Amino acid sequence: MLRNPILIVPGQLDSIFFEILFKILKKKKFLSPLILICSSDNFKMNAKRFNFSSNIRLINSKFNNNNLNNKVFNLIDIKIDINKNKTNQTKYHNQYIKDCLETAFKILKSKKTNKFLNGPINKKRFLNKKFLGMTELISKRFNKKNIGMLIYNKNLSVSPVTTHLPVKLIAKKISKELVYKKLVLINNFFKKNFRFTPRIGVLGLNPHCESILSFNEDEKIIPLAIKLAKKNNILASGPYSADTIFLKQNRNNFDVILGMYHDQVLTPLKTLYEYDAINITMGLPFLRVSPDHGPNEKMVNKNLSNPTSLIKALEFLDKY
Repeated sequence: MLRNPILIVPGQLDSIFFEILFKILKKKKFLSPLILICSSDNFKMNAKRFNFSSNIRLINSKFNNNNLNNKVFNLIDIKIDINKNKTNQTKYHNQYIKDCLETAFKILKSKKTNKFLNGPINKKRFLNKKFLGMTELISKRFNKKNIGMLIYNKNLSVSPVTTHLPVKLIAKKISKELVYKKLVLINNFFKKNFRFTPRIGVLGLNPHCESILSFNEDEKIIPLAIKLAKKNNILASGPYSADTIFLKQNRNNFDVILGMYHDQVLTPLKTLYEYDAINITMGLPFLRVSPDHGPNEKMVNKNLSNPTSLIKALEFLDKY
């Protein structure tokens, strides 16, 4: 019996997504049927460019799971308006991405599957400052407020309390309630999906968890959230200094490190594991993942991009 399908929105047109997807599918098969939501013409063009041969089965959003096939590409064709006027190209490309995403959201809401993967999207171009990131856009569409970003690696994962927030606004956002909610979210996600209670190390906001100011978040806010988490049987500890927790003898004590802002935890994790990590959104009514890298427009059509993160993302969803 086939597993639930994986919905795939490749993302923006000028990205490395099809290159790395075809690299993977030339060598690897998945138990879950793959449903691509994209332009069939764009798919065929990229398949020819990267010498990828595969049968396409056109379906619509009202598909029956029992009729899907994991030996071909199940594709929902989304038309795209091509405009040669460069000043209008962004508008038409953004509308195309929106149409792809809305089709995926409609299917997810119908509960025909609980597995969704989106390819890299240029947030600045597509979101136009309306959302901090794709995590926030997707959570808004499903009316979920308590969500979190998890950058997952089987050896060590990280999660930021705040995501793509400007640095000067981070301190104003940090609160006992928010840090505690993230700890609960991580704990519940690991128990549900990985079947164990994670050890969570919590970072301080300030260098060395110290501050010359009269109010120090690492004394007045973060310890209170950790204390509350411990009372509720969450294996949280800290706050720890961000400059030493990723040393080998320290990071081995944790399954997840919760940081106060995006680059505080993503920079060291990518340094350690490079492409061997995936972006998971916790708190949604389905599993949403994306490869942990951007569209990388400068590498488009060069056939030199590393597919590891996309492999890990597909393997993760294929287990369910």
